[in-house]
Amino acid sequence: MAGLDDTTPIPTALTLHRKSRILEIAFDDGAEFSLPFEFLRVYSPSAEVRGHGPGQEVLQAGKRDVDIDDLQPVGNYAVRPVFSDGHDSGLYSWDYLYTLGKQQDALWQQYLDRLAEAGASRDPALTPPPAPKHGCGHKH
Repeated sequence: MAGLDDTTPIPTALTLHRKSRILEIAFDDGAEFSLPFEFLRVYSPSAEVRGHGPGQEVLQAGKRDVDIDDLQPVGNYAVRPVFSDGHDSGLYSWDYLYTLGKQQDALWQQYLDRLAEAGASRDPALTPPPAPKHGCGHKH
């Protein structure tokens, strides 16, 4: 996750739409994105989801109904969503949110493809419980 620089667009508005489970975000360059909570959850920048290096990503299944219970500011550069499944360790910088918005269609298709390859589902009822976690969420 890159830091802020002079070219990073800054959000001018962040709106949680709880019924539709969408985070609407507008940036100072005029870009506007509607990011589903599920999309944000499965692309969390946390070590629990991304792992500690390439190839260590953990597929997030069963997140179709996830909510964002709280959206906490982190300085002037990021937000930390608190998801209804207990996940709260991802810091979403402005540039990361912007990248998610710009690449949303391709990233979503990659996610759906990964689910299909794994025989997994977006539906919680069809997803087995996760294996026990250690410290940072990395499975040993």
